[in-house]
Amino acid sequence: MVETTITIKHEVGLHARPAAVFAKTAQSFEANITVKNVTRDTQPVNAKSVINLFKIAVSQGHSIHLTANGSDEDDALAALVGLIEDNFGETQ
Repeated sequence: MVETTITIKHEVGLHARPAAVFAKTAQSFEANITVKNVTRDTQPVNAKSVINLFKIAVSQGHSIHLTANGSDEDDALAALVGLIEDNFGETQ
């Protein structure tokens, strides 16, 4: 199992298009991936579900905790962290 905490900088947080891109990226891996909104102290949810991502209400500036567990856990976490660091492929 690998895990990390990172801050969301995207202006809409983890909603709409960023949430869809995040979930689609998570779905491309075999590992079980969960995400928790640390700022709101939510329960961890399945990162592969857009609906679950909406439920934890991640806004700009919130910190999230990612956990990946499975054969490709390192790659999964690296891809999701890279996506967040790249602002979901959008300019700021």
